[in-house]
Amino acid sequence: MDTQALALVPPLVGWAAHSGFLTHRLAAARRDPLTGLHTRAGWTARATRLIRRHPDALVVLVDLDGFKTLNDTHGHAAGDTALTVTASRLATWCGRHGIAGRLGGDEFVAVLDHTHGPDLTELDCALHRPFLHAGQTLPLAASVGSCRLADLPTRTLPGALAAADAAMYVAKGRAARRGQRPASF
Repeated sequence: MDTQALALVPPLVGWAAHSGFLTHRLAAARRDPLTGLHTRAGWTARATRLIRRHPDALVVLVDLDGFKTLNDTHGHAAGDTALTVTASRLATWCGRHGIAGRLGGDEFVAVLDHTHGPDLTELDCALHRPFLHAGQTLPLAASVGSCRLADLPTRTLPGALAAADAAMYVAKGRAARRGQRPASF
């Protein structure tokens, strides 16, 4: 090998290493460090692709009920456990036919190929099962809203998210009126 070719090796190795580092950082930025779910940007990119392939997809929004009370009463570690448990249950419910994400705080999102997706009642039951934290069983409750893209006049992700958000707040209001939202822990 000639010396000119050898002189190119270190910069090429450096660029390759730097490219690998940036790829890893980008992937990490698209995952929530606490729950391991996709962040808003990562989820949106994947959800957009899924919706293109499945125009009858189901979009789901989840908001934990009583989360501030849980944090205030049992501490942030208990809140973190509630978030990770919720993320795990949502991801399990989605299975291989959907994509789950964490929008931020105590808000989660999912999109599923509705022809293969599980029933929303299963998700609701999973998100109302207590969880264990530091040897103590704590209640978990969530409001769930959903929208099937097929029900929209224009099948877009923003439109489905807006409709699912409106449905989630209707569910949150029903739960509050029935006294199902945990008032204290």
